[in-house]
Amino acid sequence: MNKTSITLRECAKTWPDGTRALQPLDLRVEGGEILALLGPSGCGKTTLLRLICGLEQSDAGGKIFYGQEDVTQLPPEQRGAGVVFQSYALFPNMSVADNVAYGLRVRGQDAASRKRRAMEMLALVRMQDFAERNVTQLSGGQRQRVALARALAIEPRVLLLDEPLTALDAKLREHLRVELAQMLRELSITTVIVTHDQDEAMMLGDRIAVMSAGRIEQIGTAETLYRQPATDFVGEFLGTLCHVRAVVENGLLAPGASELAFRPHHAVLLTPQPRALQARVLARFFLGDTVRYELALPDDQRFSAVAPADSIHQAGDKVSVKLVQA
Repeated sequence: MNKTSITLRECAKTWPDGTRALQPLDLRVEGGEILALLGPSGCGKTTLLRLICGLEQSDAGGKIFYGQEDVTQLPPEQRGAGVVFQSYALFPNMSVADNVAYGLRVRGQDAASRKRRAMEMLALVRMQDFAERNVTQLSGGQRQRVALARALAIEPRVLLLDEPLTALDAKLREHLRVELAQMLRELSITTVIVTHDQDEAMMLGDRIAVMSAGRIEQIGTAETLYRQPATDFVGEFLGTLCHVRAVVENGLLAPGASELAFRPHHAVLLTPQPRALQARVLARFFLGDTVRYELALPDDQRFSAVAPADSIHQAGDKVSVKLVQA
């Protein structure tokens, strides 16, 4: 597969009623990179994806490049993007193989070449044994693979995925995340994937762009965003971020007015210590591998802590809190 970069310059999107879906932004996706667009509903991530594939046009002045080619004015079918939608958009009256070959047929490729390419792509996603089956007979996970095979059959310059696992149940979604991550890295094709699921973004993306209110809040690797969030929004979207007014003395939360922010698993619960704040355990939730605590300081500031499964503290206990870096 090729490695075509994607570059956006001053791209914005305003709807006819004046609503700004995307603030002006610049973005660069390197050739072969997998970029996850992560954010809540309405943040602009799907609009951004639709700009990249040509289903929406940027406001005046915006430019989009695939490699060195300016594709800003090109319609979707001329950009060379393979797209997998949330609904998969498969044709129910066609077999699996015919669905995969559909884009090739539209391009005028002969029947023998279409069939050969379709079978190659179905083998890639381990669906070759289902080639003659109707897509209505497939499971959700199988349909997802067929949609991916169809997107890849046209030898796209870039691959664009819009919430491709959302329609699946939780257990299957977790399994397919792993499969999809491995497959995308084997293909080494430039990919942009839209998701609202932080685990999905962290597993699939080489980098993650966290979006809010039509803007990219921060872009970087999963580890960078998790450990060094640029804003509270990023910190809270990629996991829980606790905020308390206190100071740290000898590693312990102590009375003070500093603004502290930390992850729940950085809070270690101890028996009450001298000169340290005493928190009250409001609730204890056993989650299998861990225990989640809800805590309150004397002035009723509340925060969470995550402890090992054998943690002994119970609701009503008084504890001190030591902050550690993972």
